[in-house]
Amino acid sequence: MAGQPRIRRNDHGVLQPPALGQWKPELPVSVVIPAHAGQDKLDITLASLAAQSYPAHLLEVIVVDDASDPPLRLPEIAPIDTRIVPSAAGGWGSGHAFHSGVLQADGEIILRLDADMLVYREHVEAQARWHHLADYLLVLGGKRFTEYATGDLSPQRAFDAVVADAGDDLFDYESSRRDWVEDIFDKYDELRTATHRMFTVAVGATLSLSPRLYHAAGGMDTDLILGGDTEFGYRAAQAGAVFVPERQAKSWHLGMSAMIRQRDDGARFREPSIANRVPLLRDRRKDPGRQWLVPYIDVVVDGRDRSYEDARATVDGVLASSLHDLRVSLIGPWSSLTEERRGLLDDPLLDARLMCERYRHEGRVQLVESVPETAAPTPFRFICPAGWVPTPGGLHKLVKLADEHYYGLISLALPGQVDDRALARLERTASFARAVALRAPDEDLDGLVDELFGSHWLDGTEWTLVPAADVPPPTWPNDWKGEAQRWRAEAEKWKREAATLKKRARGAQPKQQPAAAPSPALRGARRVRRLARLVGRPK
Repeated sequence: MAGQPRIRRNDHGVLQPPALGQWKPELPVSVVIPAHAGQDKLDITLASLAAQSYPAHLLEVIVVDDASDPPLRLPEIAPIDTRIVPSAAGGWGSGHAFHSGVLQADGEIILRLDADMLVYREHVEAQARWHHLADYLLVLGGKRFTEYATGDLSPQRAFDAVVADAGDDLFDYESSRRDWVEDIFDKYDELRTATHRMFTVAVGATLSLSPRLYHAAGGMDTDLILGGDTEFGYRAAQAGAVFVPERQAKSWHLGMSAMIRQRDDGARFREPSIANRVPLLRDRRKDPGRQWLVPYIDVVVDGRDRSYEDARATVDGVLASSLHDLRVSLIGPWSSLTEERRGLLDDPLLDARLMCERYRHEGRVQLVESVPETAAPTPFRFICPAGWVPTPGGLHKLVKLADEHYYGLISLALPGQVDDRALARLERTASFARAVALRAPDEDLDGLVDELFGSHWLDGTEWTLVPAADVPPPTWPNDWKGEAQRWRAEAEKWKREAATLKKRARGAQPKQQPAAAPSPALRGARRVRRLARLVGRPK
């Protein structure tokens, strides 16, 4: 939406939210609570929400019952506008339930809250004040984990304490557990200096965002039972979100979470799903040669009005890159390739037909007629003109350069450049998504990306791209590691052979005969010489 404040990277310090209690809220908030069983904790959560400082007429609460048995019920103490709805058919889990609730929400702010939370009096207000300033923020509330057993706290006592702003007194602070994301907040100056991996702090329990941002990010992946918060946070980042920690939105988490109690088991369960969907977590994708659900880079090659040979050289060069975690989007007039009788060698669409035949069965190439404004959820897009071939390590070096400086755009100057828009360019999806949402009519998108994230020009022929005519014919790659292992084994064989021959040579040498005893004449001569030396010595 044009006219909003323009935040560079994640430096939300340019925003000045109003002081708590010193402003007039205007936007309605929908608190969506996915829940499965746990009626006693839900009662406390709703009691604390009934005591909020945010105006009651602007607050609705939607509890999504994820097939609880017995079904959840509405307790006596709850916000006025609270309802319990069933989770939509066709799925289960907190992500599916939350998405079901969002689809029924009327608010201009969506606040996700777990069903085992006790929130302080200003929890909703503290988060909502940010969303009155911009609609592309993902605000993260604070929480501490405390031991809890059924009956430790009544809903009435929870309500009274929150109304009195005495949430701190309900549990022992010293024995409670700090949320690990606060270490990230500390390290990166409340996330103002955080870079492309900041989305990992989106761990649910309590966070808020606008419906526009939620749907721009694609909503929750309802197929994920665990790990959905992190995966959604990743897609929100690709949609241009700014992540804002709000430490005054305080709360107690009633009991230790399942991820704390079974950390290793939970990580093992999430690993394959997160690896498939979150390419920026590079440590999850160490297996060479793999294809993933969401690629790291989408390489766009425009094959329209280009020769088959030029397109083939570029696409094959991309597929041979040392950075294998990619997809090629080959643009062409594919819907025009009908099957009626035609001239074969003088067909005006012959080059497109040859491209189609070469790549329609290649798993890393998709044949498209256009590309969307951004590559979301893929984090990078590289536009490469047909007839130019990336060097084997060129894409890896480009992405490394972009991440080192957090550039939103890297433009590559090439011979034949006719204007200031690069023929070849690396685009960071998050930067272009934010720019698309914020630009004014007729505003230059590249210029806005430079304002929001920074951009950089370099000589595209220095180490990134080579003209197709200068690329040597492809050859089968050598298995250097296999060759080295074979020669090491060969050397060990000859080493053992040399040791055997040496041992044999020692065994073949004749034994030395003992020295013969001296003759009597020789012994006598030696005695005379010793006596002569004794007689001749001075006294």
